[in-house]
Amino acid sequence: MTVQGATPVEVPAFIGGTKKMLIGGNWVDAASGEVLDAINPATGEHLCRIAKGGKEDIDRAVAAARKAFEGEWSRFTPHQRRKLMHRVHDALMDNFDELAMIETMDMGAPLLRTRAYRDWISQLLLFFAGQCESGGIAPSRNSLPGNFLTLRQMAPVGVVGGIIPWNGPLMGMWWVYGPALATGCTAVLKPAEDASLSVLRVSELMLEAGVPEGVINVVTGLGRDAGQALAEHMDVDRIAFTGSVPTAQAIVRASAGNLKRLQLELGGKSPDIVFADADLDKAVPGAAMGVYTNSGQICVAGSRIFVQRSIHDEFVERLKTFAGSIRVGNGLDPATQIGPLISQRQLDRVMHYIGVGGGEATLAAGGRRLGGDLAGGFFVEPTVFAGADNTMTIAREEIFGPVASVIPFDDAEDALRLANDTPYGLAGGVWTQNVSTAHKVAQRIQAGTVWVNCYGVIDPAVGFGGTKMSGYGWKGARDHVESFLYPKAIYMNLD
Repeated sequence: MTVQGATPVEVPAFIGGTKKMLIGGNWVDAASGEVLDAINPATGEHLCRIAKGGKEDIDRAVAAARKAFEGEWSRFTPHQRRKLMHRVHDALMDNFDELAMIETMDMGAPLLRTRAYRDWISQLLLFFAGQCESGGIAPSRNSLPGNFLTLRQMAPVGVVGGIIPWNGPLMGMWWVYGPALATGCTAVLKPAEDASLSVLRVSELMLEAGVPEGVINVVTGLGRDAGQALAEHMDVDRIAFTGSVPTAQAIVRASAGNLKRLQLELGGKSPDIVFADADLDKAVPGAAMGVYTNSGQICVAGSRIFVQRSIHDEFVERLKTFAGSIRVGNGLDPATQIGPLISQRQLDRVMHYIGVGGGEATLAAGGRRLGGDLAGGFFVEPTVFAGADNTMTIAREEIFGPVASVIPFDDAEDALRLANDTPYGLAGGVWTQNVSTAHKVAQRIQAGTVWVNCYGVIDPAVGFGGTKMSGYGWKGARDHVESFLYPKAIYMNLD
């Protein structure tokens, strides 16, 4: 492992002062006047302040979104919305270096990662722009007596609330903004208090690109205040949430008030299965980065690496070597591959699990908080536990850090039994050179998304999602767009 320090950079002008919320096209303070500190997780230093929104601010934002939905925005044609989305796309691409820098400083992901978002976000935006016709009217045949014309259309659900996490807001916001703009819905976004800056800057650029006032709104603040108020709001028609299972359960209960629609992407403890015939030159780095990418702070992390017993020891040795080669450091250094965890709270959580794991399995690599030049930040070494068991705490609970548990298995049936022995069902992986094994195992892993001889790739036109306690609803593809719409039948008597 190579530790990288900070590289002097020019801080974007957007970072600094106190950031306001976006409500009805205006930048406003929280009704309470309270603020929160935005901290650089690589240094522990103060970046700026953000407004600490609450229920009153959510009420204002939802009212603005409702007004926009029923006003000018409702008269935009699909073609106009598509043209607008192309202008938004171009505005983002023109300013993407700044956006990547803001994301890196606010949530710690290396510039190597945030700069790489450019093409993927471009692809995602253009995909949603291409879906603007999804609400069209289609005449249909009917068997009614008389002279009737039957029309079936898809109509926008209305005001959508989005509650997104801190592990990648520059990407995560588009799972809400993208389909909302494509379908004619309006949005109220509540970003995580640990990483709100890129959402605010993107929203500013969207206004400059011509998005009408009230179509997008951003209320920053704590989940227990702003997030809960958004989930409970009686004038919100749909909630899109990415986060923890307990919070999702609270949102499900809150949704009963007006039976709002829900889309939930929750936690995971995803299995990544490596068979003895796998190409280890690809499987080792692929499985490793399936855990360590974004410092392990990804919902789909393949943190349970199941390795066929005959190659377990060789795989662990190779994994140790690979983990030791990863460049950890301040994300502003373009050579950094893994940055810090998001906060002191998350650092404490990960170190707790590493301590627990040390009493359960063999600590083969890593396991320490990094100091030295990085002492002010929240850095943890890429960690490997070998010879683990599927019943261990580190193999049952989501750690959300750079911690891999390597678990041996005997054959495909044993691997599947272990892989599916979890309450989660978000993702999974298979590494094998046998096509039959790949098909059979991929089909039987109980997860919404399965990768074969790769890990973590997402095509917006295909999408991804989860099952079991990893949530429900789909992100990407036409399914995602249609979840922002509802079907409407119109019967016309032509006599």
